[in-house]
Amino acid sequence: MRYALLTCLIADSPFIDLEYMVYMFKYDSVHGRFKGSVTSKDGKLVIEGKPITVYAERDPANIKWSETGAEYIVESTGVFTTIDKASAHLKGGAKKVIISAPSADAPMYVCGVNLDTYKTTDKVISNASCTTNCLAPLAKVIHENFGIVEGLMTTVHATTATQKTVDGPSSKDWRGGRGVNNNIIPSSTGAAKAVGKVIPSLNGKLTGLAFRVPVQDVSVVDLVVRLEKEASYDEIKKVMKDASEGAYKGIIAYTDEDVVSSDFVGEPASSIFDAKAGISLNKNFVKLISWYDNEWGYSKRVCDLLVYAAKKDAEA
Repeated sequence: MRYALLTCLIADSPFIDLEYMVYMFKYDSVHGRFKGSVTSKDGKLVIEGKPITVYAERDPANIKWSETGAEYIVESTGVFTTIDKASAHLKGGAKKVIISAPSADAPMYVCGVNLDTYKTTDKVISNASCTTNCLAPLAKVIHENFGIVEGLMTTVHATTATQKTVDGPSSKDWRGGRGVNNNIIPSSTGAAKAVGKVIPSLNGKLTGLAFRVPVQDVSVVDLVVRLEKEASYDEIKKVMKDASEGAYKGIIAYTDEDVVSSDFVGEPASSIFDAKAGISLNKNFVKLISWYDNEWGYSKRVCDLLVYAAKKDAEA
């Protein structure tokens, strides 16, 4: 029970009321209906009999985290993604803030990749992006075994809430203003460059882009790399399979079946290497494919990072 000691004490949502919160937790168009009990009682959200205090504050500084004993805060609004902004949570008594998004200045950690560099003195940290969580473990294993000279990444990414269902104004990103239901939309992503922050030896060696596609969940990384050391595709598959069964178990998974994106809804691993989908031009130039549930898998890593940070902080 990896999360047995992880207890949710407070939820803050300035955009929805308590009854709607119950409804949203109970029903999900992708992951299905919650099979446990969820209700409201005495102004609190109650999940499986456990009460959760609910706030509706737009300013994180006004949330009294310490009053309920909450210590580690997941900042998931997508608004407070810098150290300065996320630090507002500390004013209410929080010990640490984990940003569930990339950050311009907060230290970024990717489970299975750079947790050994974690500093207990950091008050605000980032779990990076869902795409970086897929790409970084894959890149690390390949780099450790064969060396990456340079590479290009494309993520074919599921629709997200920031996109428009029909064409609408989007002054900063004209393509991003087009409707999601009938378009493949090229977009920017900092996921590949972010790998250089969590794996310094790859800094400046990777970049990439995204295509937003009309699926609700599950995305896929397409990584093309030039290798330092020659390797057959079978050798690469073996290295990835060994990683999924060894040091990276739970972070990297491996499949050699004829799968499609919907097969990975609810997949907890960060990066599922697709042995059948990759190709090799020669022993130094390969295309590697890895899937990820950009919702479920990423949420698992947020919890893992929180638990890891709490454990290390307690030992300090």
